[in-house]
Amino acid sequence: MIKRLLIILTLLLTAAIFARVALHYSEHEELTKLARHYAGQGPAELGAANLVTAVVVTYRGLDTLGEVTVLFISAAGAGLMLRRRERPQATVRPEEKKPASEIVETAAELLLPIIFIFGVYVFVNGHLTPGGGFQGGAIIAAGSLLLLLALPAAALRHRLISVTESLSGFGYVVVGVLGVVLAGGFLDNRIMSLGTFGTLFSAGAIPIIYTLVGLKVGSELSAVLDRFRESD
Repeated sequence: MIKRLLIILTLLLTAAIFARVALHYSEHEELTKLARHYAGQGPAELGAANLVTAVVVTYRGLDTLGEVTVLFISAAGAGLMLRRRERPQATVRPEEKKPASEIVETAAELLLPIIFIFGVYVFVNGHLTPGGGFQGGAIIAAGSLLLLLALPAAALRHRLISVTESLSGFGYVVVGVLGVVLAGGFLDNRIMSLGTFGTLFSAGAIPIIYTLVGLKVGSELSAVLDRFRESD
């Protein structure tokens, strides 16, 4: 009885907090001073046509580092929780799993290269169009999920995933430190020439940063999906 009362009380307090926020919510009609700087000076200072990229990758680079760290901890935690233990013989071995139909296999073979190329396109062009490293990495992980679903007997190369994840994470930190040494701060993209605004080779080191983030996110999410598959 006491437990139910505590649950009800917690729900009521939570509802009261959200109700207060909703009732007193009002939209800002003008940008703040910092937001005006981002919107007005961002393209000129960083050379990125995508303003969101300029904010996420450079102005708030330490926040992005924190997000990548959280993703790494999540992937490591999932691997730790789902690691395979010594168990009695399983009722269904990987080689005994029912294969997918020929239509599914053919479709997967046709779609996988397109999905991976599109993921690479998203994070390589993140400084020009909506997208970036996290979105492109998620698309690559979606391709890995399609592979695991369409080909149950397929297995991802854990060593390749681990090496890709480690090198991309290390490269991300190296680029960030170079920003401190050669430019104005951590992940400052001006360690390289800003190039011509609006072209592929522009915005300094942002394309490199997003490529590293995309590879790291894609490899980590693919590893998590494979861990779930192996855990039966």
